[in-house]
Amino acid sequence: MKPSPKKQAGLDFPRPLVTVDVVIFTVLEDALKVVLVRRPDAADDPYPGRWALPGGFIDIGKDASLLDCALRKLREKTGVAAPYLEQLGSWGDAHRDPRGWSATHAFFALMPAQALVPGKGADAAQAEWMDAAAASRKRLAFDHAGILASAVARLRSKVEYTSLPAFLLNEPFTLPQLQHTYEVVLGRAVDKSAFRKRMLDGGFMEEAGTVEGTTGRPAMGYRLRDRSQAALFPRTFSPRDTEQPDA
Repeated sequence: MKPSPKKQAGLDFPRPLVTVDVVIFTVLEDALKVVLVRRPDAADDPYPGRWALPGGFIDIGKDASLLDCALRKLREKTGVAAPYLEQLGSWGDAHRDPRGWSATHAFFALMPAQALVPGKGADAAQAEWMDAAAASRKRLAFDHAGILASAVARLRSKVEYTSLPAFLLNEPFTLPQLQHTYEVVLGRAVDKSAFRKRMLDGGFMEEAGTVEGTTGRPAMGYRLRDRSQAALFPRTFSPRDTEQPDA
């Protein structure tokens, strides 16, 4: 049941602006990318023409939870639903939004690049995939640069011990494709044999038949057994799992 706005006794006091923002990641062109949207170039906008994370105000008539708002904003801003969505944290103070005391609840989403084509969503003409590292150095609206940097750090930390990069790939995917995605997100190479053993022992994938591999030869394709959550590994990628350069 959708919540309905009500007036309640004892709640007659100033309230902050409350929003939800979503950091949408993918791997594209051998780089970790993020979706940014261009804010309206209008005089009454707090940051006219600036790039920002997709998001917006909570609608108490539509959103029963923060997650509902994040999912709704994903659909409105991009026209798609993310295969993986996780709450990142909350930011708020009296200065982040010139319109008043503001708090935002940030989520990060993972999706294959092919799932979102900037130009096809509700705010399509103003949405673009951008390099995550470069985007965090831009003069983004509000405090979105800091939120983006926190999201990148959280993602890279969790990739060390989870199967999260698999959510960045279309299915079926091959082990070399999955390894490459891990390496792009981590920013370093990992040992092929150690990686293969970890993925196959993890039990989070199932075979999906033969597909064309990256070299053009047939390879085994895989899909996730459970798309509702990432698998956890018993340990992080250690230095011995990192590929060493040839002597």
